[in-house]
Amino acid sequence: MTRVGHRWAIAGLLLLAGGGCESETASAGAVVDAASSARALSDSAFAALSLRISEAGGFFDTDNLISNERGYLKVLGALERRGVTGGAYVGVGPDQNFSYIARIRPRIAFITDIRRDNLLHHLLLKALMEEAPTRLEFLAALHGRPSPRNPATWVDSTVVSMIAHIEETAADSLRVAELRSLVARAVRAYGIGVSDDDLATIYRFHQAFVEAGPGLRFTTFGRPPRPYYPTYRQLLTETDLEGRPASYLAQPEDYRFVRDLQRQNRIVPLVGDLAGTHALRELGNVLREMDLRLTAFYVSNVELYLWRGGSFDRWLQNLRGLPRDDEAVIIRSYFPNFGAPHPSAVPGYFATQTLQPVTELAEGGFSSYGEVVTRGIIPLR
Repeated sequence: MTRVGHRWAIAGLLLLAGGGCESETASAGAVVDAASSARALSDSAFAALSLRISEAGGFFDTDNLISNERGYLKVLGALERRGVTGGAYVGVGPDQNFSYIARIRPRIAFITDIRRDNLLHHLLLKALMEEAPTRLEFLAALHGRPSPRNPATWVDSTVVSMIAHIEETAADSLRVAELRSLVARAVRAYGIGVSDDDLATIYRFHQAFVEAGPGLRFTTFGRPPRPYYPTYRQLLTETDLEGRPASYLAQPEDYRFVRDLQRQNRIVPLVGDLAGTHALRELGNVLREMDLRLTAFYVSNVELYLWRGGSFDRWLQNLRGLPRDDEAVIIRSYFPNFGAPHPSAVPGYFATQTLQPVTELAEGGFSSYGEVVTRGIIPLR
C-alpha cells in the first residue's frame, strides 16, 4: 500500500525534547514543527501527535458508528456567511465531522472522543478512504461490496444513485476478507499501537456496515432505539437549509479534500474528555506550536452530560486554553428530550443543530443548560 506519509520528506515530524526515543512513544514533551500545519505529516508524526494529546479513555453508552443528528447540515450556510474557514478543526464522534471539515477546509483536524472505540473507528475510515480514490469506491469498501468495474464513470454521480448501487449489490465475503487484511496492514503502519483486541473491534465495526448496509442506525446500550434516529442513507443524502445535498459524499471535490487530509495524516484521532485534565490542554499547546487557531469545535450534545455531571466549568477552562480565531464557533446539537424546543428548531427535525461563537461560550456565567444552548446563538438564516 502506498502511503503519502512515507513519500514526503520529514516535514512535520515531531521532535522529542529528550531526543533518541521513537515517536510512537512520544510524550507531552514533543515539539511540533510549525511548518507541519501546511504539509503532510509522516506516519510517525501522526502517531506521536495522537499519543501525545490523548488521555485515558472512558465509557459512553453508544456505538456512535454513525450520527443520530439528522439535521447536522443545517448550519453549513451560516458557517459560510460567518467566514469560518481554515485553521484547526476539532470535533467529537463519527464521520459527521467530515462534512464540516469539507465545508470549513481546515489545515488540520483533530477528532477527540472519550471512547477509545471512536479512535479505532476513525482508523478504519482512514484506511478505507486512503485506498478509495472515488466516493463510490469508498462506500463499496465501507459496506464490503465489490469495487465498481469502472469507477471513473461514477465520479459525477449523485450520492443517492451511489447509495442505490450499494443497496442493490450483495456483500462479498472474499472482498470483506481482503479489506480486513488491508485495514490491518494500514492501521499497524500508522504506529498508534493497536492490539489484537483493537483489531477485532475494528473488524466488528466494519461488519456492522457490511451487514446493515446504508440502513445502519445509531445504537445505544441499555436504552431503546428512538424513532428519530436516522439511517446512514438519510445522513448521507441530507441537505442544507437551502435544500442542497451537502454531506461530504455529495460532491466529488468535498470527498477529495477530506481524503487528501487523510492521506496527509492531517485528520488526527484522539482519546480525550472535553472536561479532562490533559487532552484539550495539550491540544492547545500543539496548536500554539503549529501557529494555528481553532476555527470550529463540534461538541454534539456532550455539554449536557458535562452539565449534569458537574464538570461543565472544567470544559470551559479547557476551551479557554485553545488559541482561537475571532470568528471561531461551537457546532452543537440540542435534543429536546427533557426541555422545550430550541428557538432555532427546523420543522421535521427532532434535534436542532446550532452555532455559537466560542467567545460567547468561553465567557461562562451560565445559570442553566438552556442558557448554554441559546445565549448568543448565530441565526441559521
